[in-house]
Amino acid sequence: MAEKPDILNSHFIIDGAPMPLTPARMLAECSVDPVPEPDGDLPTVADEHMDPAPGSCVLQEGELARYAALFPFRRTLPLPFAGPFTAAKVAQALIDAIWMSGHFRLGDLTLRAEWRWNDKELGNLAALYSSIESACGYIDALGVKLSRYALLAGAPSVTFTATTVAEEDAVDEEDSLFRELPYRTANPRISRRRRCAATLAPEASDWLVFIPFDPCDFRLGGSALAEATDASATTAPDVADADYFIDCYEVVREMVEDGVVKAGATVGDGGLMAALQGMTAAGTGAEICLRDVCKAYGEDSLVRVLFSEVPGVVLQLQDVDYDYFDAEFILQDVVYFPIGHPVPGHPQVTLSEKTDIPDILESILNTLEGED
Repeated sequence: MAEKPDILNSHFIIDGAPMPLTPARMLAECSVDPVPEPDGDLPTVADEHMDPAPGSCVLQEGELARYAALFPFRRTLPLPFAGPFTAAKVAQALIDAIWMSGHFRLGDLTLRAEWRWNDKELGNLAALYSSIESACGYIDALGVKLSRYALLAGAPSVTFTATTVAEEDAVDEEDSLFRELPYRTANPRISRRRRCAATLAPEASDWLVFIPFDPCDFRLGGSALAEATDASATTAPDVADADYFIDCYEVVREMVEDGVVKAGATVGDGGLMAALQGMTAAGTGAEICLRDVCKAYGEDSLVRVLFSEVPGVVLQLQDVDYDYFDAEFILQDVVYFPIGHPVPGHPQVTLSEKTDIPDILESILNTLEGED
């Protein structure tokens, strides 16, 4: 249900071209309970996309510590990157649910969406249309649905929350939410309690593993770092491979549910660096090396790898579980990167040249050599 039906139920003309669907029609097509469009002629609104503003900051690897100290801070929605930013937010909300107790799969989840918007400035409505279009396209490709959505007045923003049922229909049993979905899981349930810790345990022999949930390149357009530093970034991560996201989600969720994941964090706002910083909040730090990540992506900038907001996860695994984890991820054709170890008593994230972290390509070759 929306509070601005005049906007959602409007025909849009953007950059001089009529858009094929109203926002309300797009939202209805990916909703559990679609709201029909009103009868009669619909109003028309016109707007144009705004190009990214020129920045004044050149990002340097020597400034990594200063960049890391900028987080967290209150973000604004980057209007020139409204579409890719929104797709990444959808992914982030679904990944945030992956850590919870219960028994569910990605297809058992629904999303609540809330847009806050105004039409007082040039480019705002065009960005709103791009945001809704991107959200609906990605949600549909993932095979999930919107349980509800709202458009409210305010500074532009978009938020998503994942659950298995609408809150008012929840059954209060072990603080869990239930819904019958025979075509997904017989009795899906998601608890508000985490199945694994959010911060690192002080065990130096454990592994830290980074798993991007989309194979797109690391880019800083629309990122928190670009906003905080007024950096010139004209391209955002193209989060669009729903099939790969599903593969990543299913295998990581299985690991979480089976208790293999000791601690986990979502890579979202602030990128990989913010996720790692959050995991060190209890006093155990992390020593990491991103050589394999850079090599796999042909990337020469640690700043992009650390602060680009490509959705993903960071996991802490016991050394005894590493071989099992490795075999399962190779079986599912999901790429992961061992990036380091916890550092007890040193609550910081430090970069180093690794000496004992196995190369992912070597791991794959060793596994293949062992097959008949």
